[in-house]
Amino acid sequence: MYTATATATRDTDQYLTKYAPLVKRIAHHMMAKLPASVELDDVIQTGMLGLLDAVNRYEESHGAQFETYAAQRIRGAILDGLRQADWLPRSFRRDLRRIEGAIGKLEQRLSRAPTEHEVASELDMPLGDYQKMLQDARGYQLISFEDFSHADGGDYLERHCEDSKANPLEALLDRKLRERLVKGIEGLPEREKVVMGLYYEEELNFREIGETLGVSESRICQLHSQAIARLRSQIRNT
Repeated sequence: MYTATATATRDTDQYLTKYAPLVKRIAHHMMAKLPASVELDDVIQTGMLGLLDAVNRYEESHGAQFETYAAQRIRGAILDGLRQADWLPRSFRRDLRRIEGAIGKLEQRLSRAPTEHEVASELDMPLGDYQKMLQDARGYQLISFEDFSHADGGDYLERHCEDSKANPLEALLDRKLRERLVKGIEGLPEREKVVMGLYYEEELNFREIGETLGVSESRICQLHSQAIARLRSQIRNT
């Protein structure tokens, strides 16, 4: 009994050591979706608990490779740990609504995507303050139910989903919305388009993207937030 227990403990330790880099990689990638107030070490610690849970629960009969299974448990643990938190303070939400509004006005006026300098000027603030606002907005989500409410009482789902019994998730993923997102991404400034591709398609984190493009991690954060603001402005105005 002692030998079996010791062996199991040793195997668990080996798994935790081997897959700790996987936890760190997932944590770094998810940090882009979390506000600056969230500490990376806390996310990693929560992810390690998810890895431990995966080690204890995994059975080869599941039919999935352990790494695939573990990645799902790690992400799930991190999300569970953050679910009760307000990922973005209300003050940031107000600021980002201002950015969306400025971008929308400028796009209508200029018939093109405005530059950072133009958005900062529209907001009547120095470029550095605008860029800091973008950086503080890390974790800003592309789609959220409350963000699509309008003064007339209608919202995106009501305007674009005829079946009132439809699943909200299905409505968010409907063909019209996908088409708008594809068109919006194609219309992004080239560098922002590259950032979105590297982050969402190649699954690189901001540090890795920064190294690829030869700029700082904070600059990638700014570009990502600005791209999200552009896309949200386009979706909200359709």
